[in-house]
Amino acid sequence: MFWLEYGRSARTRTRDTRAYGLVYLSGLLRMEAKRNIAQIARSGTVSPQNMQHFMSQSPWSADQMIAKMQMAVVERPELAGGMLILDESADKKSGSKTVAAGRQHNGRQGKVDLCQVGTFLAYAHNGIWTWINGEIFVPERWFSPEYAARRAKAGIPEQWEFKTKIELGWAMIEQSLVQGLPFVAVAFDSLYGRSTWLLNQCRTANIEFYADLPESALVYRQPPTLDADGQGVGQTAVAVKTFSTARKTQWQTVNIRRADRGILRTDFARIPVWTVQPDGTICAETLLIRRDKKRLVYTLTNAAPELPLETLAFRKSERYFVERSIQDAKSELGWDDLQAIKLQAWQHQLALTLLASWFIAETRLDWRKQYPPDPTLLEKYDRDDILMDILPELSVANVRELLRATLPLPQLSPEEAAVLVMSHLDNRTRSRRSKLKRQRGL
Repeated sequence: MFWLEYGRSARTRTRDTRAYGLVYLSGLLRMEAKRNIAQIARSGTVSPQNMQHFMSQSPWSADQMIAKMQMAVVERPELAGGMLILDESADKKSGSKTVAAGRQHNGRQGKVDLCQVGTFLAYAHNGIWTWINGEIFVPERWFSPEYAARRAKAGIPEQWEFKTKIELGWAMIEQSLVQGLPFVAVAFDSLYGRSTWLLNQCRTANIEFYADLPESALVYRQPPTLDADGQGVGQTAVAVKTFSTARKTQWQTVNIRRADRGILRTDFARIPVWTVQPDGTICAETLLIRRDKKRLVYTLTNAAPELPLETLAFRKSERYFVERSIQDAKSELGWDDLQAIKLQAWQHQLALTLLASWFIAETRLDWRKQYPPDPTLLEKYDRDDILMDILPELSVANVRELLRATLPLPQLSPEEAAVLVMSHLDNRTRSRRSKLKRQRGL
């Protein structure tokens, strides 16, 4: 029933390929390992070659499918007032022919490595989160003449031009505005937060932002007066880290949200600061400092000054859910298992992974509505903490486990397994023969 809403986007002018999309989505949601194209096809007893064509060659619209999914989020009133969270994620690759692969920073590994990087947008509200959009980052060298053949083989359109991760991120935020996603603010880490261009785009669009900053970022304690060159006069810009030890900085312990281990509490400080933009505009904003046991995080926001610190702290801390969304996509939905050279396969995988993420979020929303927590159940537990007044909700893993129990993966009979193995061996033989012929110039 879920797939009926989105399967129309998996059709082309000449073929109805919706059945392959249903098998693929089902495999992402139910399989526990090796969720590559071939294995997903076998789990649904369809031809791996047909599935490969569906993912890598078939011209069905991933963008259309993602737009439909975003409209479904808009139509859920329970999600109004959520947060957009922007982040990137890298996946290690073994070959340089994979689309957009190159030696670049891999945050997961903490080093420069041969990897493929995507920029992703998540949506979170009231304990529900989902991937909402994504773009592949194509390194600048891929647009050089030396990479022309590689671009063509990967299926990168000729009209594409190099875009930074920041530009990709802003394009997705703009699309969210067009789609009418009901978010109240956006949040991003220091890669994006130190981009004055991105922050100005948000200011111009009247978007409330929470932008992490490096500790060396400069701000003013008082409104500066600018000289003819746009430099501050009478005030010296200071690094944000100086506020963390200043005597005048006032700290407040804030309850952020409920967690499995209790209540997440942390210390926050808010300081009015001023920044000077490249065009000479002076902006009065707020510096938030989050003080955990092991680190300090500095965040610039243009939120209204009258908002309570608790609201600012909560919105800033929602950035946690983009990390959860990326982790879920990789560990629970098979994003790490993608093995494809072509751009179109990456885009199709993204659309179906977003759908899988949304299926789980929607299931959790429906479950919450249909089965509200029974307060009397808490009486069965020893409640020695006054804050233990709510039961935990379904997790992503819970939904997948229930789905596997309700719709178990098909078990092949010995005869079906034999046919599958013979088909696999036959395809390998034909592939090897074809490669040998090309090597011999035949």
